[in-house]
Amino acid sequence: MAENRMKSRGLGRGLSALMADVNEAPAANPSEEGSRRPDMMVPIEKIVPNPDQPRRRFDPEHLEDLSNSIREKGVIQPLIVREKPDEAGIYEIVAGERRWRASQKAQLHELPVILREFNDTEVLEIAIIENIQRSDLNPVEEAAGYRQLMDRFGHTQEELSKALGKSRSHIANLMRLLNLPGDIQSLLEEGKLSAGHARALITSDHAHEIASKIVSDGLSVRQTEDMVKKFASGERDKPKPKKVEKDADTKALEGDLSANLGMKVFIDHKSGSDSGQITIKYKDMDQLDELCRILSAT
Repeated sequence: MAENRMKSRGLGRGLSALMADVNEAPAANPSEEGSRRPDMMVPIEKIVPNPDQPRRRFDPEHLEDLSNSIREKGVIQPLIVREKPDEAGIYEIVAGERRWRASQKAQLHELPVILREFNDTEVLEIAIIENIQRSDLNPVEEAAGYRQLMDRFGHTQEELSKALGKSRSHIANLMRLLNLPGDIQSLLEEGKLSAGHARALITSDHAHEIASKIVSDGLSVRQTEDMVKKFASGERDKPKPKKVEKDADTKALEGDLSANLGMKVFIDHKSGSDSGQITIKYKDMDQLDELCRILSAT
């Protein structure tokens, strides 16, 4: 019964109401915009992260900068937490894991929190929305967040689009990235491939090979798209045949003929055969006339 009630809550206005609940705490200081009055201070060891947090990577440099700021000014914006189900005295982060991690680095002993009552569905939705709207997940993490909302809670792309203010095509294109092999997704997560590069690779049977070229040669998205088309049509850069070195006798003969004619002469003798061809290069019409005269002489 409760599960059906949670399910029927849907997205849209429900999510908007949730986010309003997260953001409605009054400012601690009117002159300090964006700060909030905490409900209480909680020992940092009593706070645990949300296991369904969609963000998996936290940039070490940005985390260090935030840690330095917290060490100097403290945590201005309290974390949003809920009481951890079935574990009294422990609080689970709903929003603010990055601040919690930076506070640990800054060696804080307690943190300001705002306590809210959210069920598992609401916690996951808030965590995803908070990350998407405020922390810019990488494309794979963002796509995985949408996938969680759809697979776990039955939301459609249309519902997500309306609730999050994202176009349906944006959501659909990001979710297609999850069809890429895991190692290519890792390159995308690490910033070695852009979302544009990755989208071009989705339909390619040679995604690994092309991804390696993108990383090693710094290909643009347009160059990547062209390469995907070449591979699809069976065209690809083939190694040029090695130039066969001419033997000393052939080079000497080329030199003698060139000196006698006053024009550049090239001899292309087919290896293992008695046949070949001679190419004579003239630089102007006078040389062409002279060549014709020589060849016409009886």
